[in-house]
Amino acid sequence: MSAKKAGIYASSKSKNPSVSGRTQKNKKKKSQTSGKKKQLNDILADSKGAPKKAKPEANSKMPSKAKKTVKSSKTPRPSKAARASKPSKASNKSAENIKEIKSETLRSYERQKKLEDTMPLGSTISQLTSDLPILGKNLDAPDRRPWKKLKLPKLKLDVTGKRLLIAVGLLVIILALAILIVARVFTVDTVTIEGNTHYTNEEIYDMVLGDRWGHNSLYLSMKYKNKDIEGIPFIQTMNVHIVDPSTIKITVYEKAMAGFVEYMGRYFYFDKDGTVVESSDKRTTGIPQVMGLKFDHIILYEKLPVESDEIFKQILEITQLLAKYDVEMDKVYFDSNYNMTLYFEEARIKVGGFDNIDEKIIRLKDILPELKGKKGVLRLDNYSGKDSIITFEVDN
Repeated sequence: MSAKKAGIYASSKSKNPSVSGRTQKNKKKKSQTSGKKKQLNDILADSKGAPKKAKPEANSKMPSKAKKTVKSSKTPRPSKAARASKPSKASNKSAENIKEIKSETLRSYERQKKLEDTMPLGSTISQLTSDLPILGKNLDAPDRRPWKKLKLPKLKLDVTGKRLLIAVGLLVIILALAILIVARVFTVDTVTIEGNTHYTNEEIYDMVLGDRWGHNSLYLSMKYKNKDIEGIPFIQTMNVHIVDPSTIKITVYEKAMAGFVEYMGRYFYFDKDGTVVESSDKRTTGIPQVMGLKFDHIILYEKLPVESDEIFKQILEITQLLAKYDVEMDKVYFDSNYNMTLYFEEARIKVGGFDNIDEKIIRLKDILPELKGKKGVLRLDNYSGKDSIITFEVDN
């Protein structure tokens, strides 16, 4: 009977292949769903911190009742929001590791900054960075070159702003061209100096053109426009005239000096009134030295302390006559009676008083060339007119 049943079962099994295939498929589906459920239970257990259940062996077969109890103990599957709100254990560990690495990087960076402040200038980079840990490139370490990340804001200009910028640029170009033209065209090449006797041409040149921009005629025209140079010893005023962009003319007006006296190794120059106007250790040509005056002191900008002020009028008169007839004398000597003697090289001209002084100077001008190289006395003190006899006494 059992053999028959087995044969019938075998024959029925062979006769209905579709039924056996369906059962196999159902078994596979059940095994797949049960595997997914187990995986889900394991994930939920990990998130809750529960220990994982040991997987049953493949050969061991669970009874149907146990399967039913397992199915009944399963919890419902959580929603996506719940799964997202509960991070896994692995993600928590990775976040903690990143925080530790960041804090260690910041501490090493602070140590490096302290080393850079305390290390001497000759320290090497390896000494400064020896205590830094080796970290990955993708860590959030502080940037040591923050200027590379600095982005300048883009300047957006409207039409008015662009026009203003262009106008400013053109103005700068025009100013640069103007400065170049002024520097090249208005350069002084020729200088004419007139009226100077006390100072040389080189000294006057340095007084006027000694500034940084002194060789620029445009600068000089603005500097001395309606203004003369004053405050220079022996000079009353000095005028600067711009002839053309490359030529200037300097006219010197020196103070009117009647003469000078020598006192304590210096030369004191006085005017027509006898007031001492300048003091110098340099003797000026063209101004006679006055000798024979008696004084015991000299004060600058005050009159010479002589017995009579009339002597200054005589000195002024004789110096004006000498200049008028172009007669140069080295010295003028006054005796106690104010009789005058002129000195020309080694010759002495006794003029006497101021009677017929004009005629005496005119005659002296004609005779003077013949006195060069001679040593003696020319007698003009007895001159009274054209018929007067003029004699020259040679020194022994």
